[in-house]
Amino acid sequence: MVQARVSEVEASPATPMIEVLYRDDYLAVVNKPAGLMAHSSALARGEDDFLHDRLREQFGCKIFLIHRLDRATSGCLLVAFDNQSASTLGKQFMTRDVEKKYLAICRGWPEESFTVDHDLDGGPGKPEKKPAITEFRRLATAEIEMASAHHESSRYALVQCMPQTGRFRQIRRHLKHVFHHLIGDTSHGDGRHNRNFRMMGVHRMLLHARELSFQHPVSQERLSCVAGWDAEFEKAMQKMGWDQSSSK
Repeated sequence: MVQARVSEVEASPATPMIEVLYRDDYLAVVNKPAGLMAHSSALARGEDDFLHDRLREQFGCKIFLIHRLDRATSGCLLVAFDNQSASTLGKQFMTRDVEKKYLAICRGWPEESFTVDHDLDGGPGKPEKKPAITEFRRLATAEIEMASAHHESSRYALVQCMPQTGRFRQIRRHLKHVFHHLIGDTSHGDGRHNRNFRMMGVHRMLLHARELSFQHPVSQERLSCVAGWDAEFEKAMQKMGWDQSSSK
């Protein structure tokens, strides 16, 4: 496997540039910021700032988003620059030849490793349920002196999430299904634990697309990109007493 080269982060006073993790003539992998929608959709609700538009301006060419990340999720996102590359990469996602690893901070202490196999619908207006599978691995645990329900302290865990399918809000909904709600998730999370983190100065949803591995559509090399997390995710890690080594 070839480790993708990392480019420098460019910046603009008006609109900050998106961090580029890898780029060549056919594709790029970028580090999507939390809070930025990938593209315009029915969920946009008056938004006028989208990752797609920023990247089109930043790269100066037409782009194709190969997959999506929720607005509140940060991390690796793959784009292509031509129809053929987009088609080839899209097929890899369809055939599950792409390896995706996310980091999440959830409530409670789950098992060291577990799999959630729980069908999910496609979101608003798409009631049909389809198979959805996510593998999880617990990386670190913490217990802090903040009351939670009938307990005097609260327990949290850092987990690696490896979705085998790509359903609507899959990781968030699967964590809710096993009662290990994702911290900062206002739709499927636990409000009491979200408040704990807001009191510590952490206001974002703690889900980050850490690593993306796939086959290059032209060279056939296996590429692997790793995205660093932002300052707020880092703050949450520090509050729990975790460091970079905890995510491995």
